[in-house]
Amino acid sequence: MRVIKAILGAVVVAAIAVVALRLLFPLPSIDGRPADAALPPAADGRLAAMAGTPGPAGTSGVLPIAGGHDAIASRLFLSSVAARSIDAQYYIWHDDTSGRLLLRALYEASKRGVRVRLLLDDNGVPGLDRTMATLDAQPNFDIRLFNPSTVRRPKMLGYAFDFFRMNRRMHNKSFIVDGVAAIVGGRNIGNEYFKVGEESYYFALDVLGTGPVVQDTSKAFDSYWNSASVFAADTILDMSVASLPAFLTETDEAAARPEAAEFVTPDAPAYNRLRSGTLGLEWVDVKLVVDDPAKGLGKATKDQLMIARLAEVLGPVSKGLDLVSAYFVPGKAGTSYFDGLARAGAEVRILTNALETTDVAMVHAGYAKYRRALLEAGVKLFELRPVTGAPDGDAELNVMGSSGASLHAKTFAVDGDRVFIGSFNFDPRSALLNCEMGFLIASPALAQTIAGAFDTRIPQDTYAVSLAPGGQLQWTENRSGQAAQTYASDPHSSTAKRALVTVLGWLPIEWML
Repeated sequence: MRVIKAILGAVVVAAIAVVALRLLFPLPSIDGRPADAALPPAADGRLAAMAGTPGPAGTSGVLPIAGGHDAIASRLFLSSVAARSIDAQYYIWHDDTSGRLLLRALYEASKRGVRVRLLLDDNGVPGLDRTMATLDAQPNFDIRLFNPSTVRRPKMLGYAFDFFRMNRRMHNKSFIVDGVAAIVGGRNIGNEYFKVGEESYYFALDVLGTGPVVQDTSKAFDSYWNSASVFAADTILDMSVASLPAFLTETDEAAARPEAAEFVTPDAPAYNRLRSGTLGLEWVDVKLVVDDPAKGLGKATKDQLMIARLAEVLGPVSKGLDLVSAYFVPGKAGTSYFDGLARAGAEVRILTNALETTDVAMVHAGYAKYRRALLEAGVKLFELRPVTGAPDGDAELNVMGSSGASLHAKTFAVDGDRVFIGSFNFDPRSALLNCEMGFLIASPALAQTIAGAFDTRIPQDTYAVSLAPGGQLQWTENRSGQAAQTYASDPHSSTAKRALVTVLGWLPIEWML
């Protein structure tokens, strides 16, 4: 009885503490806030001229951006030629070389009279409060924060009294310039996403779009910008810390770093096409698939969820599915779906991170417990291993990274004619908690590029997971010109780490992964 009373007492105290903290640190009111909208597409300017003559009616132009240097250089270039507006939406924006240089580029655009709207998930901007306050105070520059913590130091304290709101994040990634071009994909903003410096990095995949899909992307941005989960930066931040001189000094120092020279003028395909004004776009049917921002409040209906919309526009899978997902936690429902495809005769091939390359062991634990069922159904599993001497993608479209890379791409190809590129991971968090977006592109050329990677490159740079004759899992490493090597457990991982993954897999937290 004493134990029960103690537990009840603790619950009451915790409840009182939560209520008290919510009263002490309330969210600002957004009642009466006027709706804001994207500016009409620029009819002139360098980018408008570059987009050229539209393709067939209803089609959008696309250009894949695979390489890290290409991705950051393309964003910097688009910022430099913007004539009217820049709307950028990101989950993570780091205070590092690439993050600072891109913020400086946005600031310089605002000085030219370009309207800049920057929408950031508050969970992914550590150490940027002063910088955000500085930029938000400038003319033509507005910043808003998604599901922010009202406690700024330590910010994570907000989870203690507002967990269910703050557990829902905005994972979207888009960069819209002049209402004419939009970059969408799997990259956040930070050195590790652009292969800047000597440290390990994430390989991701973006796509530049023009045409009707840009207008759809702008409308989606507006829906988030005006949503009830989003708050003006000046109502959340301490604006007294704003310092333009400090910002200019810090960004000048970033520009002077040796690694900045790596991507300022790279020999990279998308950047070179942008700079020369000859984009060479592929004009195809492109659909934006995006969560309704109501998901950020936990109020989205099933038909407002991206995963439901994606299933509707994707259509049935008959021949094959090639899936690349950095964080792959299929759950029971997903495993059943892939099982059904494979048993019906479709070739299902999945690439994700190995335990050796993942940056989130907990997510790997959520995936590992479904490997056997997937393999028994006939699904082919590949896990990325550290590779050496591989291109970053600057020279060609790849779905692989180079030495020290961890997979961060989120893409899949269906039946050799449809491709999705976006922010969505095949895990419960992307499906049910985080807001996501991406382009569904009707491009046999892109689909066949991904299929070709699964046919050639991927088997050489991964561990192929399979079932041994005795039924145990095994990992096979096939290096070009070398004999195959087989492992009986997750390669190059310690017993302690494998035990940790096993224990994590027992915890009832799959819904959060």
